[in-house]
Amino acid sequence: MGKGGMSHGEENMAAWLLGKNNLKIQPFKLPPLGPHDARIRMKAVGICGSDVHYLKEMRLADFVVTEPMVIGHECAGIIEEVGAEVKHLALGDRVAIEPGISCWRCNLCKEGRYNLCPEMKFFATPPIHGSLANQIVHPADLCFKLPENVTLEEGAMCEPLSVGVHACRRANVGPETNVLVMGAGPIGLVTLLAARAFGSPRIVIVDVDDHRLSVAKELGADHTVKVSTNINDVSGEVERIKKAMGATVDITLDCAGFSKTMSTALGATSSGGKVCLVGMGHIEMTVPLAPAAVREVDVVGIFRYKNTWPLCIEFLQSGKIDVKPLITHRFGFSQNEVEEAFETSARGGNAIKVMFNL
Repeated sequence: MGKGGMSHGEENMAAWLLGKNNLKIQPFKLPPLGPHDARIRMKAVGICGSDVHYLKEMRLADFVVTEPMVIGHECAGIIEEVGAEVKHLALGDRVAIEPGISCWRCNLCKEGRYNLCPEMKFFATPPIHGSLANQIVHPADLCFKLPENVTLEEGAMCEPLSVGVHACRRANVGPETNVLVMGAGPIGLVTLLAARAFGSPRIVIVDVDDHRLSVAKELGADHTVKVSTNINDVSGEVERIKKAMGATVDITLDCAGFSKTMSTALGATSSGGKVCLVGMGHIEMTVPLAPAAVREVDVVGIFRYKNTWPLCIEFLQSGKIDVKPLITHRFGFSQNEVEEAFETSARGGNAIKVMFNL
């Protein structure tokens, strides 16, 4: 028997992806509450680029939507009920939610690299339902209590921020590493914030868009460099980036993930430095790997994150990171607003993070 209970007569509703450009708010029956689960009333859900990609294409890389799926995975809410074995949460607690459930039995999970678990069940990655709903059921150990001075919207932002934190850990960003960030989209911007919180003394960020670069500057980038999409411009842009840094480029975090951005990253990073591929713009790339290899430039990748929520919450609580300026648009949870919110996110423009307030 759980602690708490569903309001009588209330039907749980969710935003269902039914086909290309087809989102509908429909009933969503929750699974039974297990002894180690929590039922959470969603209060803040952000739109990610992957959500938009599924809406437009019904697939993302090898993940294909073949049946109706509830969308959304960046979320925070309020505990409404907890399973009998849950001790660390109580009714009314405000929580940020880590959206991936790993098996905890495979070797990767046992080694602590649970983000690479082949049995991972991740919100809104088919066939697993997401969290843009009135309520969800989720393992309680993936619900992280928010301090009083951290809002539910900030709690939802822990998910994208976790990508930046994991990238900084993988690349060993610290007080002695100058960082280059390729791409000033939502992930590039949270990666910029994470790199500064990790102690990087000098950060340069690169993008093709003036508005995004101006936002990056406001968020604390030391310098910005506007680049083109033309692969023939790489060598000249590498020199401009090095000049903007005014010191060695010790680490490059490529948050775009295109052939051109990786080529630029490999060229700009100092000998003995490190390039971390964060974005996945191109699945296959043609890049000048050998010239970077003979300079012992290490290349690492990331997939999502692991064990990041406590640190993200600490960064938000302490004020080391402020994600609030990234939330540019807010919508309620009605059919019209859901459609408008996704259109706003897909258009880009001055939209960075589009957030639902439920």
